[in-house]
Amino acid sequence: MMLMDCPELYSLNQLVHLLRLVHKGCFKIDIKEFQVLLYGGQVVSWKNERREELLFMSSKANWKPPRAIRGGIPICFPQFGNLGSLEQHGFARNRMWSVDSDPSPLPPANNQSSVDLILKSTEEDLKIWPRCFELRLRVTLSAGRLTLIPRVRNTDNKAFSFMLTLCNYFSVSDISEVRVEGLETLDYFDNLNNRQRFTEQADAITFDGEFERVYLSTPTKIAIIDHEKKRTFELWKDGMPDAVVWNPWDKKAKALQDLGDEDYQSMLCVDSAVIETPIILKPFEEWKGRQEISTVSSSYCSGQLDPRKVLYGFH
Repeated sequence: MMLMDCPELYSLNQLVHLLRLVHKGCFKIDIKEFQVLLYGGQVVSWKNERREELLFMSSKANWKPPRAIRGGIPICFPQFGNLGSLEQHGFARNRMWSVDSDPSPLPPANNQSSVDLILKSTEEDLKIWPRCFELRLRVTLSAGRLTLIPRVRNTDNKAFSFMLTLCNYFSVSDISEVRVEGLETLDYFDNLNNRQRFTEQADAITFDGEFERVYLSTPTKIAIIDHEKKRTFELWKDGMPDAVVWNPWDKKAKALQDLGDEDYQSMLCVDSAVIETPIILKPFEEWKGRQEISTVSSSYCSGQLDPRKVLYGFH
């Protein structure tokens, strides 16, 4: 997308305040309290009404294509991790997306801060993943709630399957003072233990070392509680039954070139995901997921988000 396209962007959504070049070939859309890159279709910033950053961005993030950018909310598609023949986490996070001029069948978002993006299969993609697709993403901010709606349409003449993950890098004060509620008693794959399957025994998840698990059949609501900031992220999701929880801790952080040595202390990934059972789409079928993130100032009491007590479905 070239700078001359800016007038078209304004006509698509009058709430888009600015489109500017961040790095060569990497445009950023500023919409009130959040920012989205066309590169990767990636939300890279979200601030509350006090202008406090709510998403983590690595101090050593590589902003030059074709590298993925560590932080914000990258999208893993059509593969998660190394669970397939493609590059790590698939290719959607390091492709250039476009503004979607026709987000049908979703209604136009006229009264909210919103942007619609689209990624279509290219000849380059078809060489490594021979399926024709359209991957759409609507990002909306309304009443302090950040909503992402990913959609995948099969434009091929044969069925295909895919995984998809919204990788939420949350900014936290101190990882050792954070707990996650809503995943207790659930089964998970432990990626640090050869993806063996276990059942969560803790009342809530806390962190004192490297952590990388894929929780299965998770509830609609998960809470990330930051005791030091007295702030809780509420993650609501629909159509994405799995949840990935990840923190690299000190040794892994030092081994990652695009992560600062101490960055692990101020970040936690809790992802909305489709991993264990990939989505299968027949020709011209469409899948839709949804996640909403909001913050509340008070911490929950342990056990309030017992999965057996959580109502499935959006509030």
